[in-house]
Amino acid sequence: MASAMSAAAVTRRTNTAGFRVEITSNGAGGGGDGQDGRWPPASRRVGDGGGRDDVWVSVDEAEVSSGASGGGGGRPTLFRTYKVKGSILHPYRFLILARLIAIIAFFAWRIRHKNRDGAWLWTMSMAGDVWFGFSWVLNQLPKLNPIKRAADLAALADRYDGPSSGELPGVDVFVTTVDPVDEPILYTVNSILSILAADYPVDRYACYLSDDGGTLVHYEAMVEVARFAGLWVPFCRKHGVEPRAPESYFARKTRAYKGGAAGELVSDHRRVRREYEEFKVRIDSLFTTIRKRSDAYNGAKNGKDAGENATWMADGTRWPGTWFEPAENHRRGQHAGIVQVILNHPSCKPRFGLAASVDNPLDLSGVDVRLPMLVYISREKRPGYNHQKKAGAMNAMLRASALLSNAPFIINFDCDHYVNNSQAFRAPMCFMLDRRGGGDDGAFVQFPQRFDGVDPTDRYANHNRVFFDGTKLSLNGLQGPSYLGTGTMFRRAALYGVEPPRWGSAASQIKAMDSASKLGSSTSFVSTMLDGADQERSITPPAVLDESVAGDLAAVTACGYDDGTSWGRDVGWVYNIATEDVATGFRMHRQGWRSVYTSMEPAAFRGTAPINLTERLYQILRWSGGSLEMFFSHSNALLAGRRLHPLQRVAYLNMSTYPIVTVFIFFYNLFPVMWLFSEQYYIQQPFGTYLLYLVGVIAMIHVIGMFEVKWSGITLLDWCRNEQFYMIGATGVYPTAVLYMALKLFTGKGIHFRLTSKQTAACPGEKFADLYTVRWVPLLIPTIVVLAVNVGAVGVANHVT
Repeated sequence: MASAMSAAAVTRRTNTAGFRVEITSNGAGGGGDGQDGRWPPASRRVGDGGGRDDVWVSVDEAEVSSGASGGGGGRPTLFRTYKVKGSILHPYRFLILARLIAIIAFFAWRIRHKNRDGAWLWTMSMAGDVWFGFSWVLNQLPKLNPIKRAADLAALADRYDGPSSGELPGVDVFVTTVDPVDEPILYTVNSILSILAADYPVDRYACYLSDDGGTLVHYEAMVEVARFAGLWVPFCRKHGVEPRAPESYFARKTRAYKGGAAGELVSDHRRVRREYEEFKVRIDSLFTTIRKRSDAYNGAKNGKDAGENATWMADGTRWPGTWFEPAENHRRGQHAGIVQVILNHPSCKPRFGLAASVDNPLDLSGVDVRLPMLVYISREKRPGYNHQKKAGAMNAMLRASALLSNAPFIINFDCDHYVNNSQAFRAPMCFMLDRRGGGDDGAFVQFPQRFDGVDPTDRYANHNRVFFDGTKLSLNGLQGPSYLGTGTMFRRAALYGVEPPRWGSAASQIKAMDSASKLGSSTSFVSTMLDGADQERSITPPAVLDESVAGDLAAVTACGYDDGTSWGRDVGWVYNIATEDVATGFRMHRQGWRSVYTSMEPAAFRGTAPINLTERLYQILRWSGGSLEMFFSHSNALLAGRRLHPLQRVAYLNMSTYPIVTVFIFFYNLFPVMWLFSEQYYIQQPFGTYLLYLVGVIAMIHVIGMFEVKWSGITLLDWCRNEQFYMIGATGVYPTAVLYMALKLFTGKGIHFRLTSKQTAACPGEKFADLYTVRWVPLLIPTIVVLAVNVGAVGVANHVT
């Protein structure tokens, strides 16, 4: 009877300090650490992701994966696979075939009825229709077999968290940032805090921040993070806090409670929130604090270092990175490399906190207070070098992490993203460690990008759900989704350019690359590569950072390390392209690797959307321009070998050519101008039959779209916003991307894309103030011209009538 009562769920509400808590777990520590410092097994299943029973049905992985391996050894499977019900999938496929036939019939009819009175207009229209049909085929063919895969976290816990089970492998978490103003530093510290508090064995993962601006502000922010994390992380473990980014957690007025100390939540919450507010004050004042300190130190020098207004660290040494007032070797794009271990690798045994006291108001006596390893990195920058933006920073971090922790798996974040679901690091492991369907051949697991700060109607289509919840599920039925820059777990070996196990051993490939000098001159780094390819290992506790280790770190983060190597092409993140993420994922798929798209509830990661329409348009410009760069590079899908799945090749071809459609859309949008000059111009005769064909093929594509709305789970508003913003992009942004690409082909100069500014914190009453602000941007000129021409044509037509 007692056990039954303890297992029963309790539901009650606690109100204090303006927040409400739904207590839905039992009172026996359902969300806190156990005595061994781990989370309790089998009790943490988060969202099966199976979707609605009227759309998705569970299937065996062997039914959807060619060459599936039964190497699970009788173990429970770690993920589940779903496909669309036949009652939806078969009509969907039939409509795609019917529309394809209708398009072919339409083209045949147009050729038989060529309009000789307006031959130039007919030719332009026919070319546009051919391209529209071709691009539709490229977009539609990869969607024939949508597949949903969902992690089974309970099965993972049973296999790896039991008393006699194995250990979860190591994970290195990469976070990248450049500018503490355009990328507000508060976002970065919240990202790091959410990572440090993740539900993963604390001694089996490490966090790295790459500061590509080399600013002391970011470094000292990480020092503050390390201090505050000593309170925040145990608080999260004790009370099962979700989400574990304090800014997001404290902003929520209602939250489910799954911790084991409900009676202490109110006082603990109040104390931690007060400490967080003080922490934010210190973070916000870093610019001022550092400048005042530097002025004081520089003044005390009495002109000893005349002409140098150095930026000084708290310990009285000069900051080796970028100074507030730039000087030789201390300016943006010119500074030494920096690697600082802020939090050392923890011990393997739990370390419990202290009981409540006057100096320690939180009772942490049953909570593991260890913190994961935290490392600050700023690679060397020198004039005259192409530092390759984010891709170069990621490759430098990849090499440095190999010398410090060398985890076999890597997760990368943008600095404005945070861990929204504490089990987000466990979910991708379900796919990486399950050998069904060639699990060892999985290069990466991609999560959807979800955003905060988006208005309820998502007027700028920031969520992009048609792409994430539709197209990505379709690619799951092929080799897998493309890589999308953030919220992705990688297999380290795949990043090194090693081919999947079925094509050769990692040891022989690494040896061959080293012999060909493809990996660079650091023997210390090369010697770590084989260990990094072992998916069963933990992370390597770093040795004491003596002069030899520091020298190795300086070498692998040097700006010239990549010279004469395969880094940026066959090794690491790909260079010389704006969409280095898609090109990097393509390289892996071309080698024969597979990938997985999955989601979980609550969402694994959340980020910040562009601040307004202007920033959103520049973001789309960077994506579309980078796509065209990919088509005109060695990452062209047409040049890939036979290891790339045929329909995967079609998907990549569509991703790299879609901006070209703007040429024909723009001309079609301007066709009404002909009515301003003459009533005799017709695109096609007989016009009535032509109109019927158009209505038919357009109606069919919308019916197909409704089927996609059904199986992807998006709303009609999501679909309409996607169509609306697609036209804005196609008339305004894509033409600029095509122009940039043409200039690059003729001049050989690369395309410079600006960093997207993120939304800053606003008052509650002005939550979407920045979002609703319309700022003029030249990208809107083509769209305005199209609107003016069409309104003018309608006006003239009405006047004539």
